[in-house]
Amino acid sequence: MQVRGGAGQSSSQVFRALADGTRRRILELLRESPLTSGQIADRFDSSWPTISRHLAVLRDAGLVITERNGQEILYELNTSVFQELVQHLIEWTRPSRRGPRPMAKRAKPRQQEA
Repeated sequence: MQVRGGAGQSSSQVFRALADGTRRRILELLRESPLTSGQIADRFDSSWPTISRHLAVLRDAGLVITERNGQEILYELNTSVFQELVQHLIEWTRPSRRGPRPMAKRAKPRQQEA
């Protein structure tokens, strides 16, 4: 039995993976229970290779963990990455130790000539 997933993902990989609606629906399915790639593909109108590519993106982002058992690959939600992502987002809301940064100056809109 071989387990993969989770290590070395970047926040940009996670955000990119979450940007796609099909991948978000796959994650919703996996929230209920681990599923094989075939079980996941059966719930979509897309071709199996398309779903397989979505699963690879989720795995590369660390959002799912895979477990090979013979010919089957079981996909499971990796909740630790979601916890890290939430922590990352919370960090953005905390004030900087250096204080607030000045806002960038906005260009004034041009007046149209009559």
